[in-house]
Amino acid sequence: MIHSPLRVVLAALVLTAVGRAQNPPSTPAPTLQPAAKEEARLAWFRQARLGMFIHWGLYAVPAGQWPGRKSTARAEWIMLQEGIPSSEYEKLAPQFNPVKFDARAWVAVAKAAGMKYIVVTAKHHDGFSMFATEQTPYNIVDATPFKRDPLKELAEACHEAGIVFCVYYSIADWHYPDSPAEYQQRARDPLTDRHLAYGFHGAPNPKADVKKYDAYMRAQVRELLTHYGPVGLVWFDGGGSYRGLPDRVGILEADKMAAMIHQLQPATLINNRLGFDADYGTPEQRIPHITSAEPFEVCMTLNGHWGYNRFDQKWKSPAVVARNIADIVSKGGNYLLNVGPTAEGVIPPEAVDILRQVGAWTSVNAEAIYGAGSTPFGAELSAESWRCTTQPGKLYFYLLKWPGEKFTVSGLTNKVVQAYFLGDPEHAPIAASADAHGTTFALPPRPPAGLIPVLCVEIKGAVQPTAPPKGTLDPAKDTES
Repeated sequence: MIHSPLRVVLAALVLTAVGRAQNPPSTPAPTLQPAAKEEARLAWFRQARLGMFIHWGLYAVPAGQWPGRKSTARAEWIMLQEGIPSSEYEKLAPQFNPVKFDARAWVAVAKAAGMKYIVVTAKHHDGFSMFATEQTPYNIVDATPFKRDPLKELAEACHEAGIVFCVYYSIADWHYPDSPAEYQQRARDPLTDRHLAYGFHGAPNPKADVKKYDAYMRAQVRELLTHYGPVGLVWFDGGGSYRGLPDRVGILEADKMAAMIHQLQPATLINNRLGFDADYGTPEQRIPHITSAEPFEVCMTLNGHWGYNRFDQKWKSPAVVARNIADIVSKGGNYLLNVGPTAEGVIPPEAVDILRQVGAWTSVNAEAIYGAGSTPFGAELSAESWRCTTQPGKLYFYLLKWPGEKFTVSGLTNKVVQAYFLGDPEHAPIAASADAHGTTFALPPRPPAGLIPVLCVEIKGAVQPTAPPKGTLDPAKDTES
């Protein structure tokens, strides 16, 4: 179950902006009620709708296969899945030299695709820090020949480009000596589809001190929130009880972590994998079947892995990505789409090409995506033919399957002011006829160019059909690893 949003104070900059906009300088800024605070903090997130996830670390060096092993199905979990001791895995660090890394190029790919925020792995389960940290020498600046801080460069590039910079941080840690093995999450082996046992650590320490590991994590998150400018959200993973594992909650004092985050950056969002009250939910690799009253973000890979796997060519087509965008936004959610860069620091060209095509489509249909509301209908959510999003006075129908020369929306009885395809630069009018049961649109014989045609319908008044099904996301049903 997704927890209720955190009740915390807004960022000073948000309160200042509200005060300046609504009051003369001598008048104190109004005090926002908790619900208003939550919505203000979530405003950018609800507007963004699309984000890029980046899984990048030492695991890009083996790129799916450990030397001497036959398996080619590995990626960011390779240390656990192959049972690699820390002493062996650490040897990847001197080999990791991403000389082709270009932060601005990565951000340009995200921006061209229509992404409004980037979430990058600061530390994954393997315990290697992809940023300059004073808490351990096991980091990209001190342990690799690269000697640069890619997060600093990405943060600067994001801020320059108007992209919200965000960080991923794993609570599971297979390397840090005071991370207890019994608290590590299990992994599903993609070869056998069986779950591996709990308790893996690359160098198990029977005297591991949870309190020391808690302090280590909190110190690292503090660095992330004080060295890189504004951080839109912290994407925790591998912690808390979000997978129904309450025995692992004790690995850190989540309430103190959350309090520290909002003391440092009150506007920063926290996902639901910390083990404490969260701002939004994170269904993984699947799209919820209902709209949700709670904000959520579907995280999904562009191919079959999160990290780079040189053998994985099972790419989602641009049409599938566009369809997922339509499905997720129509249910009120965000779409966080992952890429796994190579050990040289390059986003795979196949991914770049797919995202470029998606970006051409999101650019044309932007008003149906960014800041758009969920469907006012609901019957279509179990169908394969169309989805709907909204803006004030407008409905946007994503025609996932071309219906032929007629498209009927049952329950739509509002007066139609005009209708046209967003992808048609001329906005040629589409005729509409209504009766007591709904409205029918007369379509051309063939769909307009583009991945998915989006029919914009301007209407009078609010739509009053049957409300769409709503519910609270259940991680046990909507999340898988």
